Amino acid sequence: MIHWFKQNLLSTKTFYKTSSYFLPWISTAFIVCFIYGLIGGLFLAPADYQQGDGFRIMYVHVPSCFTAMFIYLVMAFCALLTLVWRIKIAAIAMSCSASIGASLTFLALVTGSIWGKPMWGTWWIWDARLTSVLILFFLYLGFMALRSVIPDHQNRDKACSILALVGVINLPIIHYSVNWWNTLHQGSSFAQLAKPSIAPTMLYPLLSMIVAFFLFYSLILLIRMRNEILLRDIKSQWIKEALTC
Repeated sequence: MIHWFKQNLLSTKTFYKTSSYFLPWISTAFIVCFIYGLIGGLFLAPADYQQGDGFRIMYVHVPSCFTAMFIYLVMAFCALLTLVWRIKIAAIAMSCSASIGASLTFLALVTGSIWGKPMWGTWWIWDARLTSVLILFFLYLGFMALRSVIPDHQNRDKACSILALVGVINLPIIHYSVNWWNTLHQGSSFAQLAKPSIAPTMLYPLLSMIVAFFLFYSLILLIRMRNEILLRDIKSQWIKEALTC
């Protein structure tokens, strides 16, 4: 059964041919969600009673942090599929996700520092949440560095999969750090936004931006995976047929 899935539904050929149909829909959904989230967060949402307009950076910081964590979770899942069942498309998804995750983690760190300066009076502090997110950034960099020094695809995918699975233990530390330790970082944004006192005009743009960031990741991932498939299977007959169509 697993062999049939690998040869048919999970093959690079099937993925390359079917993924092209999803690209326009994902692109359209991303544009709609991003525009609504941007306008809603910058103009429609009222100023926070404590932070004023400075809270609006939340509409970039929170989605980038959530998406960065989600991407690493996807990488860990793909790593498991790669190690156990040697699914080629999972290895490609894992490899192509790393740089996207690193970029979003860096964005989360930068926007968090910008947000923290007026709120905490400092750009950086070795807070549990900030430190664990920084570790996530280093995990992404380590993954990409390891991938770049191993030329063989099979050995590279195996080594990177092990690193991805080991690093996944950092995700619950990031999520629960504000509960486990006494930190300056505020609690979960979702928990706070679930209170009735939060205006819907603040909640809905944030949710829209989170969806937009997830869609952005999906869009870039599909494009990068298609390019990676072309590089890996460039000598395959089906690639030649697909390029000539």
